[in-house]
Amino acid sequence: MVKKSEEKIETLEQLLIHELGDLYDAEKQIVKALPKMAKKVQSEQLREAMEYHLDQTKNQVSRLEEVFQALSIKPRAIKCAGMQGLIKEGDEFLKESARSQVGDAGIIGMSQKIEHYEISSYGTACAHASQIGASEVVRLLEETLKEEKETDKKLTQIAERQVNQEAKQISQGGAEQEEQEEKEAYL
Repeated sequence: MVKKSEEKIETLEQLLIHELGDLYDAEKQIVKALPKMAKKVQSEQLREAMEYHLDQTKNQVSRLEEVFQALSIKPRAIKCAGMQGLIKEGDEFLKESARSQVGDAGIIGMSQKIEHYEISSYGTACAHASQIGASEVVRLLEETLKEEKETDKKLTQIAERQVNQEAKQISQGGAEQEEQEEKEAYL
């Protein structure tokens, strides 16, 4: 069971370990959430990107275990309330959204919120690991940070080049259809 850390954080090393536990839990939450999101996706390109990122995330969990090993500590997840909130928000969106390009645009937005949370968290952990001279930890964390930034960039490209344009067309088509129906109602 994942629980909140009850120890006082008094050193940078303790803060780093706390951050790593938080990230470990966050990545595990993402591994569970991504398949649900991918099932709702309309765009094949987006689905493939999400499936690829799921595999990447599983590797990131393993990489965090390597980080713990490099610090000579047992991997321990600490409840990541931030990720829990983002995933809950995503679940609510999935319930509310239709399976369409508009839904895909929303899923990309939700996914990027998650990516930005991870980018911030990994960046902070890298800085703290660097400060305490844990070069192997920095190397491993930077590898994941690079992947998270690449995923964010890929999501932006899919949104800009395909999904948002298709969502706009559907939205405009729906508005035009409503206008036509209103005109016909008055005739």
